[in-house]
Amino acid sequence: MIYNIYFDEANKIDQPGKANSYYGAYGGSEQTMSEIRHSVQRIYNELGTKSELHFREYNHDQYLKKYFKALHYIINQDININILIVSNTEAHSIARQLNLTMMELRNLFYIKIPERLFYGVTRHLHGQVDVNIKIDRNDEYDALGLPAKIKEQMNAHSVYRSKRYKILTVESEESHESIPLQIIDTFMGIVVFLMEKSYMAVSNTTLIKSDLVYRFLLEGDNIERFMKQIKLYSWNGNENLSELSVGNYVSQFMVHKTRYDVSEIAKLQAVMLRNPNLSAMEYRKLMEYPNTLARMLLGYKDEVEGRGRNYSLR
Repeated sequence: MIYNIYFDEANKIDQPGKANSYYGAYGGSEQTMSEIRHSVQRIYNELGTKSELHFREYNHDQYLKKYFKALHYIINQDININILIVSNTEAHSIARQLNLTMMELRNLFYIKIPERLFYGVTRHLHGQVDVNIKIDRNDEYDALGLPAKIKEQMNAHSVYRSKRYKILTVESEESHESIPLQIIDTFMGIVVFLMEKSYMAVSNTTLIKSDLVYRFLLEGDNIERFMKQIKLYSWNGNENLSELSVGNYVSQFMVHKTRYDVSEIAKLQAVMLRNPNLSAMEYRKLMEYPNTLARMLLGYKDEVEGRGRNYSLR
């Protein structure tokens, strides 16, 4: 069996104003990953889009259908996503105690964090497994010799723990050429969005992101699969990691978003009663929604008219 793992990070230990940094590993068999790549590319082709999946850059809901269909497909495949949350405050405290520079600290963390993440993704594997690891191309990783260090550390762990996996390659890829790297970037972005409660800030961008996440989680049994397939671990300066429940963050978001939507749908319903038989664009203008929220309003309209929130996305 050949197993592939993709690694990405969000924020950095020394990034100003960030309480935490996030590191994610996304794993699946080579066959599963190949099927996902081809299927997501097919979605891109069907929708006539060439843009990448990046949650941070998702700021216009013209791409809602693309993200929705891709995320819905991916979460229903046999994949595992592990995300490690590092307390930057604790990391800085330890660096000061040991008189380490931030570069020295990052060097140490860049070796240990991927190793812990990758072990978490591979420990459930059985039998002889060959593993290929892909990381986003980054000059800093190359300067630290990260690929060679990860390969050595992971193979040492496999022998020490009597596992039967072997790391064959650790290579860099450009994210714009790698759908799996875009996938881990997007799922990590969603998790950070939920954990940091960014959706509480009222802005067009947060409303656009919230609408995507809500409609994705609402579809089928995506909430259950999201909570099952994404594992969160926290490092707060202790040797042992603490496991966090992604469900807590999901439930808080769903409650907040549902309350917001109930209020907005009631407003739209009142407008529709006073002004029957108008187009979605006309209702959008009456509701004073910008064009970047056109699909969110269409979802509300579909719900009012009994077709379901995600009718236009299927």
